Amino acid sequence: MGKASRTKVESTRREKIAAQRAAERRAEKRRRILLASGSVVVVLAVVLVFVIVKLNGGKPSGTSSQGLSNGPTGSALTAVVDKVTSVPASVLNTVGEGSGEVANKPSSVTGSPLTENGKPELLFMGAEYCPYCAAERWALIVALSRFGTFKGLSTVHSAVQNGAGGQEPDPDTPTFTFLHSSYSSPYLTFTPVEVNTNIPDPSTGGYTTLQTPTKAQVTLWNHYDNNTEGVPFADFGNKYVILNPSYDPGVLDGLSWATIAADLSNPNSTVAKAVDGTANYITAAICKGMTGNQPAAACTPTVKALESQI
Repeated sequence: MGKASRTKVESTRREKIAAQRAAERRAEKRRRILLASGSVVVVLAVVLVFVIVKLNGGKPSGTSSQGLSNGPTGSALTAVVDKVTSVPASVLNTVGEGSGEVANKPSSVTGSPLTENGKPELLFMGAEYCPYCAAERWALIVALSRFGTFKGLSTVHSAVQNGAGGQEPDPDTPTFTFLHSSYSSPYLTFTPVEVNTNIPDPSTGGYTTLQTPTKAQVTLWNHYDNNTEGVPFADFGNKYVILNPSYDPGVLDGLSWATIAADLSNPNSTVAKAVDGTANYITAAICKGMTGNQPAAACTPTVKALESQI
């Protein structure tokens, strides 16, 4: 190739590169304009929300920082709680092992008895942002209500995205929070710890802190969970543990708290098969590992039949 030809080729190559870079700059400019326009829209929306809130005298009722409903309050909440805490034994017996909807069961462990106030202790570590914790709480409440009484339960939803902007699986899963709730039973003690909110924390990329577990709780948590401190985690008196989601949170996708609560009493519903089926295995772990199969109203023949599977 002659010098003139090489010069022409090189000139053409430079022209193509220059044209490509110019196109990239134009595209970047358009992207920034679109982002800026979007930011303006977001800012205007936020300003509008604050104006509405101000005119209404405070924070929007029943919403979170992500703009999602935190669920029913007042008499509507009472109705939901009543249904979840009183699923008929006949329904639970019919559901049994859950017709394949239960993916993981409590696992047997060996350790010194875990007790509190002279009773076997069930320790639960969860987080409000976590969809798997969201699913697990429904089953825990159904099961524990067979042995005692809850007070102060309130609803919440799992998160949509974390503080780094990452999308959560099964976002906005309806559930309860154990924060500010209490539980009483003549058979066992229930100790829930909600370690994080569902409010994104940009400074950490995660979520804001809610409750801080004790050193003993963290030691136990790490011991059985291979130092990962994953949620949900449940320890049944150091006899059984739950380390993995018991069922798919997607079962609850798009459903309201009231719908889920009603479905729990329909043994043919997928919700009942997943939630009640999990509750039956949790009940089996409590009966076998914590209460000596008492009371009989909870530790039914159906539950005892599941004890051999955990």
